[in-house]
Amino acid sequence: MLRFSTGGESHGEALVALLSGIPAGLRIDSAFVDRELWRRQQGYGRGGRMRIERDRAHFLAGVRQGSTIGSPIVVRLENKDWQNWQEALPVEKGDPAKHKALSAPRPGHADLAGALKYNFPEARYVLERASARESAARVAVGAVAKLFLRQFGIEIASHVLAVGGAAVSDPEIPWKKIRATAARKKVLLSCADPKAEKRMKAEVDRALRTGDSVGGVFEVVAHHAPPGLGTYANWDERLDSLLAFAVMSLPAVKAVEIGCGISNAAASGSAVQDPIGYARATKSAARFTGFTRKSNRAGGMEGGVSNGEDILVRGYLKPISTLRRPLASVDFKTRQPVAASYERSDVCVVPAAGVAAEAMVALTLARCTLEKFGGDSMLETLRNFLGYCQQLKEY
Repeated sequence: MLRFSTGGESHGEALVALLSGIPAGLRIDSAFVDRELWRRQQGYGRGGRMRIERDRAHFLAGVRQGSTIGSPIVVRLENKDWQNWQEALPVEKGDPAKHKALSAPRPGHADLAGALKYNFPEARYVLERASARESAARVAVGAVAKLFLRQFGIEIASHVLAVGGAAVSDPEIPWKKIRATAARKKVLLSCADPKAEKRMKAEVDRALRTGDSVGGVFEVVAHHAPPGLGTYANWDERLDSLLAFAVMSLPAVKAVEIGCGISNAAASGSAVQDPIGYARATKSAARFTGFTRKSNRAGGMEGGVSNGEDILVRGYLKPISTLRRPLASVDFKTRQPVAASYERSDVCVVPAAGVAAEAMVALTLARCTLEKFGGDSMLETLRNFLGYCQQLKEY
């Protein structure tokens, strides 16, 4: 079973991630992993931290001579801001590691809830772990999952559908255009519609002028996933549930949509379902079966199982909670009204959140792929997969 975990704090010495379950023999393209980390740092409206960090993945274990060896993979990401943080801290006699206290919890962050839960007198330690900086470690192991999925022809990319009040006019964007958007050498707001992207930039500019922040909507697309991933046999094994959980786990994501789930709720049943057709697949066809669909409002999943269409998952991101124009709060010590603490932060992170969501979707699909096809080596897993593909062709 594929499992992963992360460790480290926002201003700690490093972030680490452990990924277990990847079969032996997968080639690791370090340049690809580093580019995924670079993509997470991009986007109009990012804060000063992104000008400090230059994320690079250092594989400590599980990879030898460029390939996985079947044992847990351990990745380390250096926090360059660690040194700046240490030098800026006040030093008191007998306490050389004293940190800068976060005395006024910020509405929308984990500050107050975390301090109450762990009985901290203030929220510095809460901020350090709850920070979205942790998602960099997920992107690193998510890149490994992407490399794994590529062996089966599965590709994953994201694009931005809305920032603030600016949105694309037609959200049904072709896969080739989405893939091209994710491959750009320069990232603005990762929108496949240039006109909509200009309107989105204006939304970020407005937030910058007013000391505010802005959220939005991103979509992750998994292209060429085979039918049969996930199952309806048990409630906690349904693929749509697993994907919703994975994307919802990202900081600031407050809603997840599968396919056209939101608009489907207001439509009639005859308009929502995806009619089934059949055109016998040829040996050269990219489809897994001869069954076709005229639409994909279900988002590539029915009954918790992938159906062979593109898998579509949308994340709804609230505006970042740290504001340059702070909201009202209360001082932890005095209990008196004060302005919330301000920490260096972003104004808009929708494109970056999309990259982090790609990682979570990739890790989820890699897990389901391994659960279906098994294998301790890539040779074994691919042999099982190709046998299943033949079964689908002959169905």
